[in-house]
Amino acid sequence: MALQIARLVLARCANQQVASSSALVNLEYAMLSRSVSTWGFRNLSSSKPSFCVAASSASPPPPPPNNKAVNTLRFILLGSVAVGGVFAYALFNSEMPQPAALATGQTTVKKDYGAVKKAIEDILDVEGYDDGSYGPLLVRLAWHASGTFDKADGTGGSNGATMRFEPECSWGSNAGLDKARSILEPIKAKFPWISYADLWTLSGVVAVEGMGGPTIPWRPGRVDKPSGVHCPAGGRLPDASKGAQHIREVFSRMGFNDQEMVALSGAHTLGRCHTDRSGYVNPWTNAPTTFSNLYFQDLLNKKWTPKKWDGPLQYEDNTKTLMMLPTDMELIKDKKFRKYVELYAKNEEQFFSDFASAFSRLLELGVQFPAATVAV
Repeated sequence: MALQIARLVLARCANQQVASSSALVNLEYAMLSRSVSTWGFRNLSSSKPSFCVAASSASPPPPPPNNKAVNTLRFILLGSVAVGGVFAYALFNSEMPQPAALATGQTTVKKDYGAVKKAIEDILDVEGYDDGSYGPLLVRLAWHASGTFDKADGTGGSNGATMRFEPECSWGSNAGLDKARSILEPIKAKFPWISYADLWTLSGVVAVEGMGGPTIPWRPGRVDKPSGVHCPAGGRLPDASKGAQHIREVFSRMGFNDQEMVALSGAHTLGRCHTDRSGYVNPWTNAPTTFSNLYFQDLLNKKWTPKKWDGPLQYEDNTKTLMMLPTDMELIKDKKFRKYVELYAKNEEQFFSDFASAFSRLLELGVQFPAATVAV
């Protein structure tokens, strides 16, 4: 830019006989050399550029230059060099915006997971829905999105957020989770850089913590799959009507041992069942929006009898307001499971520690995290 200005000025001054043709050439070459030096380019040819021409020996000598015009020329040339230098410095030292930022008009995209957590916290408590909280529903979403993992072939798990697509979104075991996904959509719109897979699992973590549970280690890095062709095979989630063998088959497929199976089952301390979703009805405990070891205490201390109704087999306490599923009852019928139920009923701190570890691992099954990804 500075060189073009200099050329125009020199050409005009040449018409006014400020300098000879030879002076014009030499001054233009000097300007090019200075511009090259100022902008930091290296390894250029030392010969004069091709636009340089020799002065005609037949030309008469020019009149002496006008000092005022020369001073004006010097001022313009020096200013042009300065402006060009600043422009070049900015060009070669500024950072190019990231592709994701171009869509938003920002120069950088700050991934503020703390802000996402806060947004999830703000929607947990809601009047008119179940027991006044979306928390249990979000825990179920995170659990079911992750509990499809198969260690044998590495398919399933939270990575991909494939519950957005058929056939997974229509599985009977996922009935009602469309509500969970829809209430997270405004947060996804506010923070478009976070994947659905990360958002769903993080919502479960925030929900547990927000309802008084332990701190769950969580790290980002999950990516979303583009279509339903990536949905895992059906039948991988627990069937509440089955026995101990089924429980072990489901959880061992993901790599969990008996203690972790019981710890993860402790999530039933939250929420309730619905006849229009699972076919069952009522909450497990009298505090369905508080994370605690009450589920294990009630399993052991209350008398549970089969509910007399037209629905599937479930158990109820003497108040007929609380319930347990057949898979819940298996935890106290099976000796290997029962010892952990007894442990957690007595020691809530141990339950919190074991649940946090197992739930964090559940949410990461099958995920290939970027190197050096840390918990947030």
